[in-house]
Amino acid sequence: MSASLNTATATAQDPACAEPLAVLGRDVTVPLVTGGEVTYAALDYAASAPALQRVWDDVAAYAPYYGSVHRGAGYLSQLSTDLFEQSRATVAEFLDCRPGDQVVFTRSTTDSLNLLAAVLPADCEVFVFETEHHASLLPWTNAQVSYLNAPRTPGEAVATLERALADRTASIEEGHGPALVCVTGASNVTGELWPVKELAAAAHAHGARIVLDAAQLAPHHPVSVRDLDVDWVAFSGHKLYAPFGSGVLAGRADWLQEAEPYLAGGGASRKVSRREDGGVDVEWHTTAARHEAGSPNVIGVYSIASACRALTEAGFDSLVAREQHLVAKVREGLAEVPAVRVLSLFGDDAPRVGVISFVVDGWNSSHFAAALSAEYGIGVRDGLFCAHPLVRTLLGSEPQAQGECGAPEAAPGERSLNAIRVSFGAGTPDEHVERFVRAVKELVADGAKWQYRTEEGRCVPTAPLRGCSAV
Repeated sequence: MSASLNTATATAQDPACAEPLAVLGRDVTVPLVTGGEVTYAALDYAASAPALQRVWDDVAAYAPYYGSVHRGAGYLSQLSTDLFEQSRATVAEFLDCRPGDQVVFTRSTTDSLNLLAAVLPADCEVFVFETEHHASLLPWTNAQVSYLNAPRTPGEAVATLERALADRTASIEEGHGPALVCVTGASNVTGELWPVKELAAAAHAHGARIVLDAAQLAPHHPVSVRDLDVDWVAFSGHKLYAPFGSGVLAGRADWLQEAEPYLAGGGASRKVSRREDGGVDVEWHTTAARHEAGSPNVIGVYSIASACRALTEAGFDSLVAREQHLVAKVREGLAEVPAVRVLSLFGDDAPRVGVISFVVDGWNSSHFAAALSAEYGIGVRDGLFCAHPLVRTLLGSEPQAQGECGAPEAAPGERSLNAIRVSFGAGTPDEHVERFVRAVKELVADGAKWQYRTEEGRCVPTAPLRGCSAV
C-alpha cells in the first residue's frame, strides 16, 4: 500500500471522465426559495461524507443477522462476533498496521483521541500545533501541553517541532516523563497536507511518540502506519463514507495495555471476584477489548470495514487523481473572483485534499452560505469549523460572540469574522462543483435574489422553504 501524501499523478484514464463513487442522497432534490427544485449538491464532506451505496448495501445485507457480539452461544451472535473481529483485521490491513498494533473501535476521532489522552503515562508532555481541530487540541487536560505556533511552510512545521522537543530535552533532567506529538494529516480548514512522515521522524529522534489525526486524510489518501512511522492513527467512520457513529484508534499496544480501561464495565473485564472486605478484584483484558466496554457497535464497525474495502478496491490513485481534478476546478473558478480570498497556511502550491475555505469581501459568511443553500441547493459550511485558533490566525480576527460551533453572530452584509468551507470527495460529480463556482460568481456579481434575516446568530431566508414530505 502506497503511503505517499503527495498528490497522485493522473492515471492513463482522464480523471475528468472517471465516474464518482455511488453515494446515498445523490438523487435527492431540495426546494429553492426562488421556485422549483434542484438536485442537492452536498459539498460538506469535511463534516460528514455521504455513505457509500456499497456500505449501505453491505450493512443492509447483514442487518437480518444482527446479534450480540462476544460470548453469545447462538448462531447470530457467533456470526456477529466473527464479523466484528474480521472488521478489525480489515481496518488493520487498510492502515497497514505493524505486527502487534491494536485496533480499538471508538465512537469517532474525538473519542479516539480522548481515549489516548486517558491512557497517557504519568508526567507525559504533549506537543500540539495551534492549527489542530479541537478534537486534537483539547483532550490533553491531564498532561502538560505545549501549544506550537502556526507554521507557514511544511518545513517550518518540522523545524518548530524539532526546536520544541530539543528545548524539552535540554531543560529537563534525565528521567523525565514521556512525550507525545499530536498532528493532523490534512487540515479540516485549508485541506493542506502536513509533513507527517518528517514530523514522525523528528518526534522519534527526540524520544517522543506521535499520533496522527487522519480524520480528513484517510478518506482522501492511503494511510500507512508502517511507512509514515506514526505510533497511533485516529479517524472517524462518518468522514470515511460510513456515517454510523464509529471511529478507530490504531497503533502501539503498550500504553493501552498498561492503563486503566477507558470505560469500566462488561467486555473490558476478563475476571471479576468479590473480596472478603466487600470490594471487588478485577482482571482486565490486555487486548483491544480493554477499552471497548459495553455492547459494541457492530453495525458501525462493519460499515467502517466496508468503506475500507470499497476505497481500496476503487484504487486511491484514481480517486486522488479525480479529486485533484475537482480541486483544480474550484480553485481556478474562485481565483477568477477578486472578492474571494482562499485561506491557506502553506501557500497556493501546497498539496491538499478536497477541502477549501474562503471569505468573500462584503459578505457575512453565514449570509453567503445561506444563499448558496436557499437559491442554488448547495450545502457548504460556515463558521470556525471547530478549529478556532487556526481560522482566527488565517483571518486575523479576535474571538467574538459565538453562535453554532463558534460562528460569530453577525447580520447579513456585515464584515465576515468567520469563513465558508466547501469540501468534496469520491462521491462528488463535476456538476456539483461547477454549480458551486457559478453560484459564487453570480452572488458576488449580482447579490442574493432573496431577503434573509438573522435568527439565533445565523442567516436564514425570510420565507421558510417548503418541507420535504420524506422526512
